[in-house]
Amino acid sequence: MPTASFSARLDADLLARLRKLGQREGLTTSQLAERLLEEGVRAAELPGIVFRPGPTGRRAGLHGGPDVWEVVRDVDAARAAGAKDPVAAVVRSTDLGEGQVRLALAYRARYPEDVDRRISAAAELEDALAAQG
Repeated sequence: MPTASFSARLDADLLARLRKLGQREGLTTSQLAERLLEEGVRAAELPGIVFRPGPTGRRAGLHGGPDVWEVVRDVDAARAAGAKDPVAAVVRSTDLGEGQVRLALAYRARYPEDVDRRISAAAELEDALAAQG
């Protein structure tokens, strides 16, 4: 993806905190600022989406709920199993509301590469574990 320069004036304390956090995470200040801006914009576009760290990196999740990829995977599985209304099937089988399931689907529609990559990685891990017996 092409990049462009952006100049901003930040509070000195905020910039110092940003630098310190970047060092702790092994990122340059610019890399961390870009990640935080990207996540902030996505969360503003789709209220109810949050970003959380984990062993596989940062990922989108539902506020107070599971990761987006998990919800989307369940909807895809319900669809593949022939559910007339896969959203309703997921709502019935979880403690999620319809709005939460639709929010996860909206996130996938907007950022399919992010969600689909996580679903594929989880499926590969499950296959590898199953092969180990």
